[in-house]
Amino acid sequence: MVIKTTEEYVEFFINLNMGKEVSLLSFVNNERMVLKQKLQNKINEKEPIKKGIIILEGLIKEISENKELAVLEKYQNKG
Repeated sequence: MVIKTTEEYVEFFINLNMGKEVSLLSFVNNERMVLKQKLQNKINEKEPIKKGIIILEGLIKEISENKELAVLEKYQNKG
């Protein structure tokens, strides 16, 4: 599964329905770490992974500037 937009990452997180146990920021940081590890794998196609990392880093910045609840509401209203 390849996620191509910020909206898709937020929707994916919401659909996982992890409740309050996992914050969006924790989820995004974990996803970024996984993608960075995949970059080191010679088998994987690197461009989609790099794009995913860029999206996640933008989402991390947005969460730090606007708070998690505001970011969740923003992307829920787009969908």
